[in-house]
Amino acid sequence: MNPIFPLQAILGTGDPLFANGINWIVVLIVIIKVLVVFGALMVSVMLMIWFERKVISDMQSRIGPNRAGPFGIAQTLADGIKLFFKEDLLPEKADRNVFKLAPYLTIIPAFLSFAIVPIGGEVTIAGRHFELQLADPPMGILFLLAMSSIGVYGVMLAGWSSGSKYPLLGSVRASAQMISYEAALGMTVVTVVLITGGLSTRSIVDAQALHLWQWNVIRLGVVPFLIFFIAVVAETNRPPFDLVEADSELVGGFVTEYSSIRFALFFLAEFMNTITMSAITVTLFFGGPDGPVPHIPHLYWLWPILWFMAKTIVFLFVFVWLRAALPRLRYDQLMDLGWQRLIPLSLGWLLIVAGFVVDGWWGLGLAGAVVVAAAIVIRAFTVGAVREAQRPIVPGIGMRVWTRPPESPAAPETAPIEGDRA
Repeated sequence: MNPIFPLQAILGTGDPLFANGINWIVVLIVIIKVLVVFGALMVSVMLMIWFERKVISDMQSRIGPNRAGPFGIAQTLADGIKLFFKEDLLPEKADRNVFKLAPYLTIIPAFLSFAIVPIGGEVTIAGRHFELQLADPPMGILFLLAMSSIGVYGVMLAGWSSGSKYPLLGSVRASAQMISYEAALGMTVVTVVLITGGLSTRSIVDAQALHLWQWNVIRLGVVPFLIFFIAVVAETNRPPFDLVEADSELVGGFVTEYSSIRFALFFLAEFMNTITMSAITVTLFFGGPDGPVPHIPHLYWLWPILWFMAKTIVFLFVFVWLRAALPRLRYDQLMDLGWQRLIPLSLGWLLIVAGFVVDGWWGLGLAGAVVVAAAIVIRAFTVGAVREAQRPIVPGIGMRVWTRPPESPAAPETAPIEGDRA
């Protein structure tokens, strides 16, 4: 038995870098890949913040950052340096260890999720063949879902450990939002796994590499992609789902008690998650680095990277566009969208895809059953909404629920008080 096999299974059996075992050169290449990916991701976060500021300012007929560096490109770096040297506050009633740990539980999963994204194809350097991907574990999609779940712990622990009720309420609201949309996100990922037949992100990309019509966004009928993208926007706390910051309460949600570099880590994790989830969307539904490759000698390795970057930038622009164009939802609208629309729709579409994977007649039968079940569910939701509107449990803002008092004998007249008599 090869004693290296378990480590190869963890790092990725499909990567040719580990085909002949592991030695110091392989370890060095892996370390270099980690440093390059981490550095590129950090620079991408800085550029993403600048990109968002400039695009929104253009949409609103403003100039945006234009002082620090050419075109204001160093403004994010200046803000980061300023936050790094600010005073680091620690609330008196906070749980010190958990309070300090929580920011890292949000930013580390964002980086680890990006580690399984195929950025390009296979390259050869110094006689070593390896993929432009930090790691390709056989259970890459399960690893992605696990990292997405760990991010919820960072949010919840940040609010709980602050020792204040406002961050606690913000963290409960944020956790409920992330868990709700994670269910729909997970079911759309399962549809991708069913149609491609693999849990590895590299195998998912390879299954879409034949031609444009093999992209999962087309093979799955667009609906799973739309559900996945809406769930991703809610998971990353981006507008119009940015309810965790609690602007209406004049506090910052679960980050209310944070300052200095720990405060910056939460927002660094948010923008890093935006980049990571855009890359995951490209990988799962749009072929990853797949695209036409012109016949230019010695540049075949570069075109997949350019295609991957171009697709990812498109989704980053969509994130910014949504922020500039849409108003914030109410919290009840956000939860209704997740539980009453996205989860039933993703579950029904998953059943239809599973049926067609087994057999065409199975798919048609399940499609009919899903349509009937959808009609029943829509009818139930409609009746429930009408009844709630007629007899609301909680009165609307600025309104009182009027109820007719029970029939009772007339009350005796009371004598006026001294002030009325005067």
